[in-house]
Amino acid sequence: MKQIDFEHGKITDNILRASIPMLVAEVLSLLYNIVDRIYIARIPDVGTTALGAVGLCFPIITIILAFSNLFGSGGAPLFSIERGRKDTKEASMIMNTSFFLICVCALLLMAVGMIFAKPILLLFGSSENGLIYAYPYLMIYLIGTFPSMVSTGMNPFINAQGYATTGMFSVAIGAIANLILDPVFIFVFGLGIRGAAIATVLSQILSAAFVLYFLRKKTELKVRLLSEEEIRDCGRRAKNIISLGTAGFIMQLTNSLVTICCNNVLSVTGGDLYISVMTIVSSIRQIIDTPIHAITEGSSPVISYNYGARRPKRVFQSWLTMSVMAILYTLLAWGVILFAPRFLIGIFSSDQALITDAIPALKLYFGAFVFQALQYVGQTMFKSLGKKKFAIFFSLLRKVIIVVPLTYILPYLFHMGSDGVFLAEPVSNVLGGSACFIVMLCTVMPELKRMAKENSDC
Repeated sequence: MKQIDFEHGKITDNILRASIPMLVAEVLSLLYNIVDRIYIARIPDVGTTALGAVGLCFPIITIILAFSNLFGSGGAPLFSIERGRKDTKEASMIMNTSFFLICVCALLLMAVGMIFAKPILLLFGSSENGLIYAYPYLMIYLIGTFPSMVSTGMNPFINAQGYATTGMFSVAIGAIANLILDPVFIFVFGLGIRGAAIATVLSQILSAAFVLYFLRKKTELKVRLLSEEEIRDCGRRAKNIISLGTAGFIMQLTNSLVTICCNNVLSVTGGDLYISVMTIVSSIRQIIDTPIHAITEGSSPVISYNYGARRPKRVFQSWLTMSVMAILYTLLAWGVILFAPRFLIGIFSSDQALITDAIPALKLYFGAFVFQALQYVGQTMFKSLGKKKFAIFFSLLRKVIIVVPLTYILPYLFHMGSDGVFLAEPVSNVLGGSACFIVMLCTVMPELKRMAKENSDC
């Protein structure tokens, strides 16, 4: 695989070569999640119940993925910065510390999950009947906690070394394997929901094996376990990794929090129909967000590397390219949402009553979608430059400080009903996105100018 030249390659080419494979990987992962649910829903006689039971496991799976990204997304930008500084020893130690944290966390999460699986599922709303399907699925899934966290958490270190296409393959291996193994274990072997869990674990093992093989054999900087002495001295690096990764960690957890709050209010103001509307809107949001996430995440290693190399002009060019691409995409997606909402909603439902209510809700929810680009660009800059306090604050601002209160204030205090729930999102995009972008301009740009001046004075 040809490696991306972060130091001398053309900025636009670097970002596209990193973003496109990442986009393909995320689309594959998205399709995997959708098709996985379709298979489970078609298990004879118990498909609907089994699907609902597996849905109860998703918050636990989200928590595991959030911890993976805590160490992966936290370590990769720091790793890239040190590579840009040509400090390969420190870069290697950051990667190896992230790997150590992933290993320890995976074992702890697996142990806690297995011990408290039943109480957790009951807390999340499982009935005794649902527990029959949810419990065995979760117990088998937890066996794959380690490979799941390794494949997700260490993949950013492949991308950070310029092997974006390989990073895509690591995701594709797991996704394609799961699509093949799911029907085999569920229907051919007759294992039902247990078969779905087994297929998932085997797919995760294949993906993790590929990631570790590549990081051990093919990359310039190779992953390894820390020695006892290194473990005792890794506290500072671990703190920096966790601090920077906390922003993404919070974003994943707060997305779940917002969904719970929205469903809670909609169950009162609109009933079950509007919970279904929100499910469709959230699914479309997941699809629409995928390209902009790929653009910004693909830009991150380019920005981090050149920041570490003290090349402010290339950092600025990377920021500008990322911003233009993100804004153009959000404008295009915004246009599709406003002018073809029925097509998007029709992907998920053919119920005309549901479509009729979902169209105005979708338009309202995405009413200020272009401002989402400002949030993504600002957050990516803060994370890529290692500015953890800003990254954490703005990840909390939009979702926890703005969206959650508005989800209750607009429907109840301003008597807007269900419309208030959907309106909370565009209001938060305008306020949170603008604030994040403006603060980024006021803090990052002056720093880049100072760095350029210092370079010219040398």
